[in-house]
Amino acid sequence: MTAAVLTLALVLGSFLVVFLFLFPLGRGAVYAASTPEKVSLMAEMSAAAPGERAADLGSGDGRIVIALARRGAEAHGYEINPVLVLLSRRAIRRHGLEGRAVVHWRSFWRADLSRFDVLTLFQGSFIMRRLEGKVRREMPPGARIISDFWAFPSLAPERRIGTVYRYRLGPRR
Repeated sequence: MTAAVLTLALVLGSFLVVFLFLFPLGRGAVYAASTPEKVSLMAEMSAAAPGERAADLGSGDGRIVIALARRGAEAHGYEINPVLVLLSRRAIRRHGLEGRAVVHWRSFWRADLSRFDVLTLFQGSFIMRRLEGKVRREMPPGARIISDFWAFPSLAPERRIGTVYRYRLGPRR
């Protein structure tokens, strides 16, 4: 019985390592759960409101998507890790936010950001330049972008609290 339990633990552990850490490398940041305080700060800084649409890029377990939906926004998460997508969808159901919050199982690089008023993210420094280009091309003027820890290389934040930056897009160039 002990060998079977050990084998199961190794298989599950390997599965978690692959899908939570190795799978996302090269596509964005690895999964790192935001603290409740950080989630609250990001949602507050987003100023997401009823009637607005918000997206969380690399939405992990859905904490920020849920926080944005609780503020009244139609909240979308984009996540490539299928395990985290399932956990997010379960959390959304548990909080009774179906219809106001959804997590899409796909890369945010393929998502059309033009319909969002608010964007939240925690990504690695190695993709911020490319992501800044996508944001500038696709998002409407006045859109608010909240980034935890990583700053965009040439956008100037309008506000910063600790490691959280808020940007507001100006007119397209």
